[in-house]
Amino acid sequence: MARPKPAYKRILLKLSGESLLGKLPYGIDFERARSIAREIKEVHDLGVQIAIMIGGGNIFRGTQGTDAGMERAAADQMGLLATVINGIALQDAVEKQGVASRHVSAIEIKAVAEPFVRRRVIRHLGKNRIVIFSAGIGSPYFTTDTAAALRALEIKAQVIMKATKVDGVYSADPMVDKTAKKFTTISYLDVIRKGLKVMDSTAISLCKDNNLPIMVFNLNKKGNIKRAVLGDKVGTLVH
Repeated sequence: MARPKPAYKRILLKLSGESLLGKLPYGIDFERARSIAREIKEVHDLGVQIAIMIGGGNIFRGTQGTDAGMERAAADQMGLLATVINGIALQDAVEKQGVASRHVSAIEIKAVAEPFVRRRVIRHLGKNRIVIFSAGIGSPYFTTDTAAALRALEIKAQVIMKATKVDGVYSADPMVDKTAKKFTTISYLDVIRKGLKVMDSTAISLCKDNNLPIMVFNLNKKGNIKRAVLGDKVGTLVH
């Protein structure tokens, strides 16, 4: 039987740190990490080149530190290091599936990750290695959403796939407001005008200025990453 044809050749998958929580209140559920890795392998087997930007909210968020009185820069740096821990865990889970990968950190930490070099990352993707980005862009004050948009543009990804716990973009929080309307598609400008929490405004502006679409979908529904890559209507397309 012929292999299904993906809608995208190269993607950047944005995973929050919370995606690794599973049923835990804090930290990394390693079975959850392996489950995500299995879904990523299914997409890799379609011939899709995959880069992943991982967050760190399951371990530490910069806002936790600032709320406790820390300097913003120091708190954000702690949050960036949390993403490195998640990057190590995700790389292990991916390689347990028999897929070659490279962990690339924007903060130089050679013992556990490569430094970011754009041409080297593109070469890894061309050799069908999964690339896992951690530490955002390496600077405080910038979210991993913004880092995802920047890295996607640098590696010439065709789409950002933002995996969330809801099945798309809504007019309000569907967990709170049962009358919230789901959008099948929405423009970058409407996301900004309506104040919708898709990605932060810097990330949305980067995508808008460079015509980079964002697919928002529910990670908790098994098989959704593959369905999104195949072009099925599984969430909301921001374009």
